[in-house]
Order: sequence, then structure tokens, then C-alpha cells
Amino acid sequence: NMTNSTKILLFILTMIFLFFCSAFVLLYREINNNNQKIQQEDMNLQIEAHRRDSVASLNQTLQQIAPERALLENHFVKSSNVVPFLNALEQLALQAGVLIKINSINTNTEAKTKTDNSELTVDLKSSGSFEAIYKFLTLLENFPYELDFISMDLRKNLFGAPGENIKDSNWEAILKIQLLSFIQ
Repeated sequence: NMTNSTKILLFILTMIFLFFCSAFVLLYREINNNNQKIQQEDMNLQIEAHRRDSVASLNQTLQQIAPERALLENHFVKSSNVVPFLNALEQLALQAGVLIKINSINTNTEAKTKTDNSELTVDLKSSGSFEAIYKFLTLLENFPYELDFISMDLRKNLFGAPGENIKDSNWEAILKIQLLSFIQ
């Protein structure tokens, strides 16, 4: 009888041992899976924290370079913003003491290649004294926009307009200017 009870006890202990071993293996696998999930979430959190730091750094850099950026953007004329450019030309004319008349504005939006910008061409006529026209041309050369002088015809106006004092306004310049810093 003793051997039967010993066998039964041994069988029960073996079953309990197998139960605890299988429970240990299941819990071990679950802990490993949870550790892998935690590592993945930690990595995702670090990536997100790095992205937020990058965005904050970028925002700070943009705030620091805001004056330079505004200055650079003012150098370019957008096709929707041609009027301030023309007003700036008129201000230069006033500063130089010449009268200007803008004859035509041409926007060539068909670029030759994908890297070419569109073109803005302005035909204008200025009249005044030789010194004033020379000053106007000098101001145009130092204009904050990148200009290309396609043609210029400077001549002495011997007749003048009706009612105009010929001595004061005896020179005229007909200019064709291409704005190189023009973007669509």
C-alpha cells in the first residue's frame, strides 16, 4: 500500500511541478513580450521627443532669422505683388527728382527650363535734368531688387511738352528693365 500511496504522491507532485513549470514559462513569455512592447514604446517616445525638440529648435531658429528672412523676401517680387515694386520705382523717381511714365509691364510666365524664373519686364520713360536722370539711374543700380537693363536710350528733349519749362526738363531716358528677382 505504501508504494501505491508513494506513487500517487509522486504523480501529484509531478503534476504540480509540471503545472508550475508551464505557469513559469507562460509568465516568462508574457514578461518578455511586455518588455519588448515597453522598449518599442520607449523608442517611439524618444523619437517623438526628438521630433518635438527639432520642431522647437526650428521654431527658435526661424524666430532668430526672422529679420533676415523678411529682408530676403523683400528682395523678391511675387507675381501677385507687382504693385509695391512699381510704387518703389515711383518713389525712386521722386527721390531723384525725375518724372516717370510706365509705358508697359510684361510678365513672361513661360520659363525656358524648369529652373528658370518667370520674367517681369518694365518699359518706362523718365524725364528731368541730366543730373536727376543720372541720379535715378544710380538709384536703380543700387535698388534692392536684382535688375537687368535690357535697353536704355538717353537723349536731350529739345521740344518738351506744352507748358513745360524746357530748361528744367530737357533730358529723357527710355528704359527697358527686366526684374530678375521675380517669382511666380
